[in-house]
Amino acid sequence: MKKLISLMLALAMLFSLAACSGGGEARGEATGTQAAAAADGADTATGYKTDSLEVVIWDSNQQAGIQKIADEWSETSGVKVKVNVISWNEYWTLLEAGVVGGELPDVFWMHINEAQKYMEADVLLNLDEYIAADESTDLSNYYEGITAIYSNDGHQYALPKDHDTIALLYNKSVFDKYGVDYPTDDWTWQDYANAAAKITEAGKADGVYGTAMNTNDGQDGWYNFIYDWGGYLLSDDKKTSGMDDANTIAGMTWLADNLFPCMPDQGTMADTDPDVLFLSGKVGMMLQGSWMVNTFYTAENSADYAWAEIPYNDANGNGQADPGERCSLYNGLGWAADKNVADPQAAYDLIAWFCSEQGQREQSEYGVTMSGFKGASDAFPTAFEGMDISAFLKVEENGTLIQHPASRYTTRWESLFTEGFIPAWQNPSTMEQVCRDMAAQMNEILAEE
Repeated sequence: MKKLISLMLALAMLFSLAACSGGGEARGEATGTQAAAAADGADTATGYKTDSLEVVIWDSNQQAGIQKIADEWSETSGVKVKVNVISWNEYWTLLEAGVVGGELPDVFWMHINEAQKYMEADVLLNLDEYIAADESTDLSNYYEGITAIYSNDGHQYALPKDHDTIALLYNKSVFDKYGVDYPTDDWTWQDYANAAAKITEAGKADGVYGTAMNTNDGQDGWYNFIYDWGGYLLSDDKKTSGMDDANTIAGMTWLADNLFPCMPDQGTMADTDPDVLFLSGKVGMMLQGSWMVNTFYTAENSADYAWAEIPYNDANGNGQADPGERCSLYNGLGWAADKNVADPQAAYDLIAWFCSEQGQREQSEYGVTMSGFKGASDAFPTAFEGMDISAFLKVEENGTLIQHPASRYTTRWESLFTEGFIPAWQNPSTMEQVCRDMAAQMNEILAEE
């Protein structure tokens, strides 16, 4: 699902790039920190040396909201912003080609899986001096884990765009049809498994299953079981895999024994994504990330869809989610710019606008996604009238957030999982051995970092 950037690309990144955006006379009223650029040959009316910026993202659900926020900045800066969307795979192909060919978008998203390589290759704009000169930007306002993702050797190469959490999505019509009680915020994983089994049994003649999760559903799938059972995916020093940890194996084995029998077979899920199966009414419930809300909110049968908090592992049997028993993996994108962008001050000021408290609150209000600015996500649930998505925020109070593990070659070891776990999905009894095999292969990759 996620395209691997080759070692050859990493070497190619070491070469300098040509500028990518055209210049022109800027217009409008100067705002933010653009005045700092005026002394360097910029238009004195605005402080900028360009009249346009190109922004590239990969999620069409977010395009309208981001363009709206960008347009507000354009009104005062005089710099036009065009937000373009391309698919996930095409996005990274574009960036790869841009690195090799010397032409990147002006402003774009960075992802935890890819950031380390791009930062080390010195192709992203170093934001240090711009942040230092900008009194409105304070890195302590952002989720520390996300800020750290986009920092390398003490230098900041992107500002946090957002953060996300995981919740339980269910189809009320499926639960109603088979007489199963709706999920609640108090559900344990055993409650989840019991309901999934009831739906699967009752829906057998209709080809309906209780749940679904494929091998590539990591953050919004099986990663959460690893941490709920006290395991880990990657050591803190990023040198060792935790896939062979006893607790990791316990969580993955529980998943295989209790939920795999309630899912379509792996071949079916490989051919038809679990999201599509759910939208088709063939799956009763599943885990989903907050970045996917709009997909289900705008779906044909959205009135049937509802959310609950991600279940927890009641390890001590006391009937409540103690710290570490209800885990939600979280991640966050970063706004970055081309190191050789024609007007770095303009690029930074746009990024700073996106990541300002106002920009982040508007991002939540418009339903783009939850914010990377702490405390600015309160309006996110109100953006989806008629659908209660508060579960994504509740887990921050009622659960334990686990930062998505990542290293320099994250895409390499995550790609291993997609194919490597197929034997376990097909034959759950092999899960322990497959986990150990994945640990060995992952450790080989980590040793090369």
